[in-house]
Amino acid sequence: MSNHNTSDIIEAYLKKILEDSEIIEIRRTEMAEQFQCVPSQINYVINTRFTIQRGYVVESKRGGGGYIRIEKIKISDKHRFLEQVNELFDERLSEKDALGIIQKLYEEQIVTKKEGNLLLATLAKNTLRGFAEEEQIRATLLHAILERLSYEDRK
Repeated sequence: MSNHNTSDIIEAYLKKILEDSEIIEIRRTEMAEQFQCVPSQINYVINTRFTIQRGYVVESKRGGGGYIRIEKIKISDKHRFLEQVNELFDERLSEKDALGIIQKLYEEQIVTKKEGNLLLATLAKNTLRGFAEEEQIRATLLHAILERLSYEDRK
């Protein structure tokens, strides 16, 4: 349980820094020392909570002068953003990745909370459980939804 809590704290810390700056560079070992955890926990947080589906681009360089750069994606054109999200996955989509995409659509005010919850219910594992190609159906549905949203005139 403490690992989960530490991960939440690390995530909150990095997001707070990203509020003031769209790009940050960190050193894994320095972060691990600061939060008194193993460096792999820093990797875990970055790999699971700073994904493209959640609106972040991560670049890393290993070695002595290595760093991890996290950049918050700038969204200026909702139509282009929706196209980019649609290109993130092909014919299969896990429930976890669908959740991340829907969360980002909500954060960017492309869907309301109610619409997001309806999408979550539609794409949930429990909803699609009886189908042999659950991930394929989820991907097809989300592609259709994103395409429709990209042509909808939203204010």
